[in-house]
Amino acid sequence: MATYVLVPGACHGGWWYEPLAAELREEGHAAYPVTLTGLGPQDAPTGGINLDTHIDDVVRLLAEEDLRDVVLCGHSYAGMVITGVADRVPERIASLVYVDAFVPQDGDSVFSLTGGVWHDWYLNGSKADGFSVAPLPVLSPRATPHPLATLVQGIRLTGALDRVPRREYVYLANFENTPFTATYERLREDPAWHVRSLPIGHNIVADAPDDFRKILLDAA
Repeated sequence: MATYVLVPGACHGGWWYEPLAAELREEGHAAYPVTLTGLGPQDAPTGGINLDTHIDDVVRLLAEEDLRDVVLCGHSYAGMVITGVADRVPERIASLVYVDAFVPQDGDSVFSLTGGVWHDWYLNGSKADGFSVAPLPVLSPRATPHPLATLVQGIRLTGALDRVPRREYVYLANFENTPFTATYERLREDPAWHVRSLPIGHNIVADAPDDFRKILLDAA
């Protein structure tokens, strides 16, 4: 039996992973879809929620449930979160699975790793209150505003995450205006990573659920 902790991208909660999590549980695995602080259906993001808050959310889950040998998966924005978690508690992580996600180095932020249309969304999307980014219209009706500070805070890394034995990267090649091409090209030349590409858009849960489940099973 494997243990999966599944962290969603911006504006999404654990609900995004639930169909996949249910299938993993039916196969005998433990699956924990995470809803980060400020992203629950009743939550209202505030300026006090930053990247550290979201890293703390997952670190606390691992400690409270005493989870070990975890396959820790992050989609999109959550690449920032799982990187921070792995740097804090590498002894609890067996595999890191980045799905069309940021793979930051020390000091990077989502803002520093993007530009163009993404900066337009972060800044224009937060005009209403100055601290939460409204979901894009193409996202699910269940999507919620995302705390702006999580996107602009730089991550602090010590290098401890290098102790995690396995790292996977999944590039979704048909994502329009993708900010992840440079990451994919960099990592596919790195022998420390197992890298693959799928010819689909950014929403892998909707577009390739069977491929996604197989990727996670292979990572255990």
